[in-house]
Amino acid sequence: MPAEITWWGHATTTVRDRGVTVLTDPVFVRRLAHLRRRRGQPPPESAARVDLVVVSHLHADHLHLPSLARLLPGTRVVVPCGALASVAGLRRLAERLRVEEVDVGERVRAGDVTVRAVPAEHDGRRLPYGPHLAPALGYVVEGDSRTYFAGDTGLFDSMAEAVGPVDAALLPVGGWGPKLGEGHMNAPRAAEALARLGAPLAVPVHYGTYWPIGLDAVRPHEFHSPGDEFARLAARSAPAAAVHRLGHGESVRLEAAG
Repeated sequence: MPAEITWWGHATTTVRDRGVTVLTDPVFVRRLAHLRRRRGQPPPESAARVDLVVVSHLHADHLHLPSLARLLPGTRVVVPCGALASVAGLRRLAERLRVEEVDVGERVRAGDVTVRAVPAEHDGRRLPYGPHLAPALGYVVEGDSRTYFAGDTGLFDSMAEAVGPVDAALLPVGGWGPKLGEGHMNAPRAAEALARLGAPLAVPVHYGTYWPIGLDAVRPHEFHSPGDEFARLAARSAPAAAVHRLGHGESVRLEAAG
């Protein structure tokens, strides 16, 4: 069966391949600290019933402990190496979840699917200070298709080499505020990343979901436009790629890898 990708908003997606369901960076809430969900409904409870969860890095909008707490007991959760030492709440969750740490290049197996950890250019710390104890990662889900979930990353020179050939790329194209710092991709950089990767299909993620409370009128185009801008720019830089700008809860089905 062809693989299927569903976008639930922000960096939360499910990738279904060979009967295995992989959930990325689950955030199931309407409000996250100072951020409010402005578009789309949170993922349904059924989205928490999966075979494997992958977490790209320790920031609270990616490693969201209350959302991980909704997973069924015994669910496997893959996190960057050093995450357990960095986040006390994750250590408590590990009493009921199967938390596994990985580093760049390592693989985990779930049924007939392999998930490979790849590098990301992003601050992997839980808080914006202190020592760097855990890296930021991306993941490639390899089954009938090869699906790259970039997590949160900037564009870096060795991206295509590190990721390898993929059939689909889930690329961050924006953020949750009026400005993007280092270690992020906006729409132009994501379009360049797609060109370098050579993926025949792309889904823009990490935009148009959460926004700071009280800042609705501040640079609203940074909330609304990244998906459309990415599709427009990708048509120039990667004209052979099909860009699927999904709505929240929408899915796209892939063809099997050749």
